[in-house]
Amino acid sequence: MENKNIKESFEKWEEVKVKKSLARFPERKEEFKFDTGEAVQRLYTPLDVEVDYENDLGYPGQFPYTRGVQPTMYRGKLWTMRMYAGFATAEESNQRYKFLIDQGSMGLSVAFDLPTQMGYDSDDAIAEGEVGKVGVAIDSLADMEILFDGIPLDKVSTSMTINAPASVLLAMYIAVAKKQGVTPDKLRGTIQNDILKEYVARGTYIFPVKPSMRLITDIFDYCSKNVPKWNTISISGYHIREAGANAVEEVAFTLADGIAYVNAALEAGLHIDDFAPRLSFFFNAHNNLFEEVAKFRAARRIWANIMKNRFKAENPKSWALKFHTQTAGCTLTAQQPENNIVRVAIQTLAAVLGGTQSLHTNSKDEALALPTEDSVRVALRTQQIVGYESGAADTIDPLAGSYYVESLTNKIEKEALELIGKIDELGGAPSAIEKGFIQQEIMDSAYKYQKEIEGNEKIIVGVNKFQVEEEAPKGLLRVDPEVGVRQKGKIDALKERRDNEKVKETLEALRKACNSNENIMPFILDAVESYATLGEVCGVMREEFGEYKQTVMI
Repeated sequence: MENKNIKESFEKWEEVKVKKSLARFPERKEEFKFDTGEAVQRLYTPLDVEVDYENDLGYPGQFPYTRGVQPTMYRGKLWTMRMYAGFATAEESNQRYKFLIDQGSMGLSVAFDLPTQMGYDSDDAIAEGEVGKVGVAIDSLADMEILFDGIPLDKVSTSMTINAPASVLLAMYIAVAKKQGVTPDKLRGTIQNDILKEYVARGTYIFPVKPSMRLITDIFDYCSKNVPKWNTISISGYHIREAGANAVEEVAFTLADGIAYVNAALEAGLHIDDFAPRLSFFFNAHNNLFEEVAKFRAARRIWANIMKNRFKAENPKSWALKFHTQTAGCTLTAQQPENNIVRVAIQTLAAVLGGTQSLHTNSKDEALALPTEDSVRVALRTQQIVGYESGAADTIDPLAGSYYVESLTNKIEKEALELIGKIDELGGAPSAIEKGFIQQEIMDSAYKYQKEIEGNEKIIVGVNKFQVEEEAPKGLLRVDPEVGVRQKGKIDALKERRDNEKVKETLEALRKACNSNENIMPFILDAVESYATLGEVCGVMREEFGEYKQTVMI
């Protein structure tokens, strides 16, 4: 049917059917909206979609990758079910990893405590009260050896959520593998290593922008030659969304950060097709099922065009946006925590329908405490049920062709590109961050979202509607406060038995490397293999690089 005829029949339907229906059954709201504030239409038709199939959609596994990055997607292999875990000591986290592997987890994802994320040892005064609380405490190679004891690193894929000290934790992982007899070229996994989003969304930064970007490009270069199967960065929209950004902003700010990392690597003299295939991304799966699916599809198409047309990459692997997804922590509620299981299931479906490469599902009790084994099992089973029972993985990109989804995909692409254009005009993501543009956009969206909840424009079940009287939660996982004491004891014992002269030599070599143009990774690896602690290694770099000071915005 031609568009003219569709338009006429659509108008007739609205005039005859809709008006009559509205007279009897008024709609629930005057206007339904996306988080961006734009209206959701009552009905989507071919009038809302302009799609050139070959150029805009194409086929899975080929440009522009809108429909997926592999030709057969989940028909060949399901996404990696990678459960994020880590708490207290390396010994306790090692047991949790073995439990997850036994329950069917396909990959490990390491959560580090705040002192580790900030490059401090557990015996540092600043670490007091935080050791092992939100992740595992890793102070040295000795802890990393315990963390992966009995887990063959040539058989698992490991993701590490670490940013400012990513180079040090990666070096420890490589060193553990070598002790297991596994060469670096056999290692598979990812380090987050995304410092730009730390400046705007999380705050676990250490060094100023310039040396931070140098560390990242040194990792790109080192891994392209020595650890070729390793994803050297996971450019993270997840934390940007958790900080309050909407779906469009999540895509735009994440890809703008990606552009900045590519530019930094090119300026450092790297060839784009040497490092770009190992770039990966990390997105949030929020509650609006269809918007999230469209977001993932739009992000793939935008990145493919950026890499092919803006950066002139020639290797198709450089064009393909590969991403990990985590369900949205910010949507979990302390009220009626069982409801979180349903939220996570919807978000899981969004990630799968959107074509994720790996997925972590949050546990129902994470708004209250670290997850128990039972709640982690339910979270993993959610993925397994979607993968093996729902049929969602049986065909590729099943929502393609939906007038609604294709319209949303186009909308998100258009609006994200407009935002990326604004960031380009400001001089790129680092400059936009320094000027406070990205932070302000996120804060504005977060304020708007919260205001809608408080005004009951946005319903959160159990929070501002359908509340019940609840007893205090029971059976929550609590970290033993003695963890910090035990970690301090381990550091003291390590310093007694290691070759402290060797440690001194490697740290001095690292200091010199910081002030040279040499790749810093081999020097960090030498230092951790001598059992220099995380705090000692980061301490040298703090002294030579300085520390980043957040600009106060007024």
